[in-house]
Amino acid sequence: MIPGPFAYHRPRSLAEAVALCAAHPDDGRPLAGGHSLVPMMKLRLATPDHLIDLGAVAELKGVRREGNGWVIGATTTQAALITDPNLAQAIPILRETAQQIADPQVRSCGTIGGNVANGDPGNDMPALMMCLDATFRLAGANGTREVKARDFYQGAYVTALEPGELLTAITIPHPPAGHGYAYEKLKRKIGDYATAAAAVMLTLAGGRITTCAISLTNVAPTPLLAADAAAATIGQKPEEATFAEAAHRAEAITEPTPDGRGPADYRTKMAGVMVRRALARAVARASA
Repeated sequence: MIPGPFAYHRPRSLAEAVALCAAHPDDGRPLAGGHSLVPMMKLRLATPDHLIDLGAVAELKGVRREGNGWVIGATTTQAALITDPNLAQAIPILRETAQQIADPQVRSCGTIGGNVANGDPGNDMPALMMCLDATFRLAGANGTREVKARDFYQGAYVTALEPGELLTAITIPHPPAGHGYAYEKLKRKIGDYATAAAAVMLTLAGGRITTCAISLTNVAPTPLLAADAAAATIGQKPEEATFAEAAHRAEAITEPTPDGRGPADYRTKMAGVMVRRALARAVARASA
C-alpha cells in the first residue's frame, strides 16, 4: 500500500505543466484530485517515475462563458461545479450528476478533468459529456487540439489522449432554453459506482419530443452514446410506449461485466430502467 519512488513536480503555469507532460510521455502522470491515480499507485498498478501535480496551475481552474458555450477548466472540482450559480442555471444536469459522485470529501478534491480523462467506465462524467456533446481541449508537444467527447473513449482506461498530452479544458454548448434533463443512477450505496446510469437531455414542441440525447454509464467498457435509443423518441409523444422503445434500444448496445453489482443481464435491464426514468423526469422538467 506504499507507492513506488517517483520525482515530484509542481508546475506553476499551464505552459510549464504541458512541457513537463511532454517531456515525460511514457513515465509521467499528471495529478489532479488524485482519487483515481493515488490508489492505483498504492497498489503498484500505476508506477510513474514523474508525478506532475497540477494543483498550482490557476489556468486549469474555473468556469467561464465563451461564445455559445461554457468552458470548464480541467482541475475544477466537482464541488465547484455544484456551487457555481451560472452553471446551475444554464446546465443543471451538471450539478445533478456531480452531486451523485462519491461523497462531499471526494467532491471537494476530485476534478472534472480527472473524472473524464482516465477512461474509467464507472465514472459518471464521461457519459454526461457525451450526452452534452462536449469537446475536450488537449495540449501537448505539438500544440493544442480538440476532440469530441463522443470520439474520446476507445476502451476501458483507453482514450484518445496521446502520450504526453494533457486535458486542459472542457467546452460544453449552451443548452436550448426550456430543455429537460435528468441523470438517473442506480447504485448499491451512497458513493458507489453505478450499477447502471443514464443521462438524458431533450426538448419538446407541440406535445412531441423534438431533440434528444441519451448516454449510459458503467454498462460497457466505455461510456455509451445511445443514439438509436434517442432517435426512437424524435417526433414521438412523451409517453410510456416511447420511453419503453428507447429503453429497449438502449439495452441492446450494453455490454456489462458481471460483478458485485449484479449479473450482466440484470445490469442491462437496469440500464433500460434508468433510461425510462430519466426520460420521464426530463419530460417533466421541459417546457414546450
